[in-house]
Amino acid sequence: MGIAIKEAKSEFGFEGAFASSADFAICRRIHRQHGTTYYFASKKFRPEIRKRTHALYGFVRTPDEWVDNPNDLSLEQRANYLRDWRAQLLRGMDGVMPEHPVMRAFCDVVCETEMPLEEPLCFLDAMEQDLSTGRYDTYLDLRGYMRGSAAAVGLMMCHILGAPRTAKIERSVYALGEAMQLTNFLRDVSEDARRGRIYLPLEDLATFSVSEDDVLAGRMTEEFKTLMRFEIARARALYAEADTGIPLLPRDTQKPVLLARILYSKILGKIEERDFDVFGGRARTGKVDKLRTAFHVLVRGLSTIKKTQ
Repeated sequence: MGIAIKEAKSEFGFEGAFASSADFAICRRIHRQHGTTYYFASKKFRPEIRKRTHALYGFVRTPDEWVDNPNDLSLEQRANYLRDWRAQLLRGMDGVMPEHPVMRAFCDVVCETEMPLEEPLCFLDAMEQDLSTGRYDTYLDLRGYMRGSAAAVGLMMCHILGAPRTAKIERSVYALGEAMQLTNFLRDVSEDARRGRIYLPLEDLATFSVSEDDVLAGRMTEEFKTLMRFEIARARALYAEADTGIPLLPRDTQKPVLLARILYSKILGKIEERDFDVFGGRARTGKVDKLRTAFHVLVRGLSTIKKTQ
């Protein structure tokens, strides 16, 4: 902890209205531990944006851990934690210092960026939904969930980046959020199944003759592979739609966003390399992938997108 705090003081050099450098150090540590791809890309932001990004990641990851990795927490306890997280945010906006260090940092970022509360509250709605919903009948239903779990995070990020709020950028943000969230769902089919959840739309399972039991039991059938091909193509179409908005972001933020987009989309290729076996281990990009991609993005900029299609 001491090293992290020292690093944060050196990097950020300030204390906000609520948060200390130690609070931001905790956010940074959470980001580095759990969001390796996003953390790697965020290092390309200037320090002010990087600090805010760590706080946003801490805000979304903390309740996500309660929901997805509860250990001994009961369902009621998880629900109470989420209610308290929401209450700390609302009280913070009324000038009451939050108890949790991550929330202190996030509240400072909300105030600094004039971020509307609609999006963080929308995200928390999705976290609460995870406590009671483990199936989605249609892709439209799933999109309703992703509005909170993914698009809301992207819209919060827009405020952190200082991006203009235009219809084109908003459509791009929605598409990128859905693409990354769908990539997560495909990568984490096995983990989610162990939690009793199936995020692949049931209508898609039926279309490709895959049963819920097939997913829950981790059966690698030809039908399941065909389903995965379909979902991967859907995700890639979303990434392509998102690409139209990246050139509209503030110039100094484009390359870090592009780097995150390309690295995350590479997970789809890793799934294909495993012959769609998402039950035998997590598909991920390695250090060499990250460094090579970062080099190409820094040198080629937006033209890197065309080379990844």
